Amino acid sequence: MTDASRSPEPSPPGTDARRPRRTLWTFLVWVVVFALDQVTKVLAVANLEPGVVQPFVGKVLQFHLIRNPGAAFSFATGSTWIFTVLAAAVVVVVVRLSRKLRSTAWALAFGFLLAGATGNLVDRLLREPGFARGHVVDFLQLPHWPIFNVADSSICVAAVLIAILAIRGVGLDGTRETRPEKAANDA
Repeated sequence: MTDASRSPEPSPPGTDARRPRRTLWTFLVWVVVFALDQVTKVLAVANLEPGVVQPFVGKVLQFHLIRNPGAAFSFATGSTWIFTVLAAAVVVVVVRLSRKLRSTAWALAFGFLLAGATGNLVDRLLREPGFARGHVVDFLQLPHWPIFNVADSSICVAAVLIAILAIRGVGLDGTRETRPEKAANDA
């Protein structure tokens, strides 16, 4: 059989074979945001005194170094190992799903989610007081808001993007969900 007579492999159901995979976008966002998170944490630990507030942009943005053993808003501070397991699970799921992405928007959302999860996971695995119990370095403070870091911001960006994509009915393959009521009105 010649190459010309072979038919192309069928695409998995529900995917558009003409759309290239977008895994590269996930990887690029992850590299940039993860690196930014790690560099800013190293700089914060090296240059800030724990518990001392330093204005950066007046009272709008201040530096305030703390070590957070819990989740967002210092929730469940005695359960660090649970957040370590959850972050590792998120990383595995995102990496597996990202191989199927054909939507640039979903690839960006997954890149932000992966960067945030791995940024804080590295802290939990490698920082004091020990492996899988480490405290996350937080150092950014806005008025009336808990202290956070670049990884936390990245997770929030991912959550907003995912919510928008879900509301708009955009699938991982980039196709749009047609709503029954809209299809009936169009007919």
